[in-house]
Amino acid sequence: MQLYSIHTGNFKLDGGAMFGVVPKSIWNKLNPADENNLCNWAMRCLLIQDGNRLILVDNGIGDKQDAKFMGHYFLNGDDTLDKSLARQGFHRNDITDVFLTHLHFDHCGGSIVREGDKLVPAFKNAIYWSNERHWEWATKPNEREKASFLKENILPIQESGQLKFIEDNGVLASFTDNIKVRFANGHTDAMMLPQLSYKGKTIVYMADLLPSTGHIPLPYVMAYDMFPLTTLQEKKAFLQEAQQNEYILFFEHDLKTECCTLVQTEKGIRAGDSFLLSEV
Repeated sequence: MQLYSIHTGNFKLDGGAMFGVVPKSIWNKLNPADENNLCNWAMRCLLIQDGNRLILVDNGIGDKQDAKFMGHYFLNGDDTLDKSLARQGFHRNDITDVFLTHLHFDHCGGSIVREGDKLVPAFKNAIYWSNERHWEWATKPNEREKASFLKENILPIQESGQLKFIEDNGVLASFTDNIKVRFANGHTDAMMLPQLSYKGKTIVYMADLLPSTGHIPLPYVMAYDMFPLTTLQEKKAFLQEAQQNEYILFFEHDLKTECCTLVQTEKGIRAGDSFLLSEV
């Protein structure tokens, strides 16, 4: 197995929304906001070369939305999905599997592209993986969350015939011999976190359970989360397990930190050593 960090660019979100009940006087020291109260975030995906499979975990915001939509999120940075894949010697047509942690637009927007008047899969040779419970949640969204579930990102996947579901068995589901799937329900219903066995270590792709190292302290829960108390419980249990078992955390949205370990401190579990995925 070989792992590659795939950068698809950065975007901006409201700092208060990202840190929930934590006051700006505290979170602003961790991730300083601009004059519009916006903080910059990465959209960092993971490419897994596992035998004859090339698995892409999430794919960023994509580029098919109109200027008005993109204007809300201030995309920035020089990285794109295609440039990052090419840097590692790959093309999107090489992807065999697209693993979608969940169907919010900043995680799955790159799944579908426009070809003339048509919306078609960006990864023509890939199976797209979600799970039945989250798919139902995303395609029949609640009023609070529906702005994050864009039909043009989601429905064409099913229409293409390339969609398959991972079974949520209530424990670690098996995806490949080296990849298990954790389920988390606080941010959105049935979000999936890949857990990888790699070089004798365990790496967990954190998606939006822990968007950044700044979200490791327990009260730092996003206002975007549908069930914040569930997130709090999930974070607490996961952090204890991860610290005790020396897991490596891989962050999708942390602008500066790709990976870190955890340490127990007087204030609780905190980020330990930080490093690049390539250094594992």
